[in-house]
Amino acid sequence: MFKYIIKRILIFIPTLLVVSLLTFALSSIAPGDPVEQMLSSQTGEGSSANLQANEQAYIEKRQELGLDLPIFYFSVGQMAVPDTLHRIPKRAHRDNLSRLINQHGNWNEISDYYYEIKEFEKEVYNVSRDSLTATPLINMKDAIKELYANYKGEDIERQLKEIPKFLAATPSMGTLQSGFDKLQSKHTAMTSKTSTWKNWIPSFKFYGTNNRYHHWFFGDKPWFGKDDGNWRSAGFVRGDFGISYKDQRPVSTVLWEAIRWTFGINIVAILITYLVAIPLGIFSARNKGSISDQVITTILFLLYALPVFWIGTLMIIYLCGGDYFDFFPPFFRPDLDGGLFSDIKELAYYLFLPMVCWVYAGFAYLSRQMRGGMLTVLGQDYIRTAKAKGLSENKIIWKHALRNSLLPIITLFASIFPRAIGGSIIIEILFSIPGMGKVGYEAVVARNYPIVFAVMMFASILTLVGYLVADILYAVVDPRISFNKK
Repeated sequence: MFKYIIKRILIFIPTLLVVSLLTFALSSIAPGDPVEQMLSSQTGEGSSANLQANEQAYIEKRQELGLDLPIFYFSVGQMAVPDTLHRIPKRAHRDNLSRLINQHGNWNEISDYYYEIKEFEKEVYNVSRDSLTATPLINMKDAIKELYANYKGEDIERQLKEIPKFLAATPSMGTLQSGFDKLQSKHTAMTSKTSTWKNWIPSFKFYGTNNRYHHWFFGDKPWFGKDDGNWRSAGFVRGDFGISYKDQRPVSTVLWEAIRWTFGINIVAILITYLVAIPLGIFSARNKGSISDQVITTILFLLYALPVFWIGTLMIIYLCGGDYFDFFPPFFRPDLDGGLFSDIKELAYYLFLPMVCWVYAGFAYLSRQMRGGMLTVLGQDYIRTAKAKGLSENKIIWKHALRNSLLPIITLFASIFPRAIGGSIIIEILFSIPGMGKVGYEAVVARNYPIVFAVMMFASILTLVGYLVADILYAVVDPRISFNKK
């Protein structure tokens, strides 16, 4: 058994690496710009100084998050794609440059054209805004945004033909003519010196460990020795899950504040569910077909059919004040400063209704599984032999039949570990419990991907642990199961 456990733990390593790769791949292609989300900056208005300050703040925040690095250890792509494209700050700009590369294949001319747009944009922002230049400047800035976003030749040429109309509006706008001429010349060079053949030649680029995946999973702090303070992160494997995009707090801090509620509540809910459902299942199996069995089955399946969100909403409406009874609080706001027993009483008051929602549906499913497993075991030959020996019914049930009938329950037990961390989204949102379910839901809505993917990784790890614990329990309850034999 010990060798089997060691083998399973060793299998965890490649499994978690694959999960981490998939998780990181999802984070890389997820929509939205985390830097803009954290800075909430608007760069479309203001002076050139403001534009440069916003751009510098964007670049610094991007470097702080490690987004200025290549995604992986290597890349396989086209010869036309440079190994420095990841250094372009704005994601939308990188995407558009990739389209231009596919269309023209000449990166040197494409990059010259892109940086000339940026220079021309700075000149536009330097023009003083007054009653005469206000409208032309707005139109000019909109045209520049279009140039950043367009890759089709006809769309770019249409914008370039519109810009001279704005330049001729006032003498102040006419000072931009030389910059616009440079922009036109760079565009002409890009379209005339195409090298589309480079898109058909494969290219392999190696970046080493200085990449985003390595820093995210393994970190770039030294594993041994002194940290000089110039490193970005410690990595997921050492408890550094990144920075929350919403409030810029460490993800580990956000998760710890939530996981203690979810874990504690789920442990209590699981204990209640098992302590009630297993005896109910045994009782139903012992009294198969009786009136009590039929009544229990009917009640439990009625409870199982009732949606949790509906029951929770009814409880809040009828039992939490308003026009009906005011027995319980509608929201989770306990005051835990009154000592151990006072805190337990306070938590019981606030968690009674959420706990009912957590456990009632599990009674039916778990008790049915226990009932089915018990009925299967009671039909075995060794049970009939025990009855023939004159053993009492209680001794047959609790000593001989119970252990073997627990195998289906153990299978279900494997899913408890990720649930204990993931929480119940519906219940936590309904009752405003600051647990993992609520935090995860809010992170998805806000596109706070570091939290989302940290929860995914934890769920994967705990799923593997759950299956390992289930295999160990199989051997404990049934000695006939041996994982050392082939």
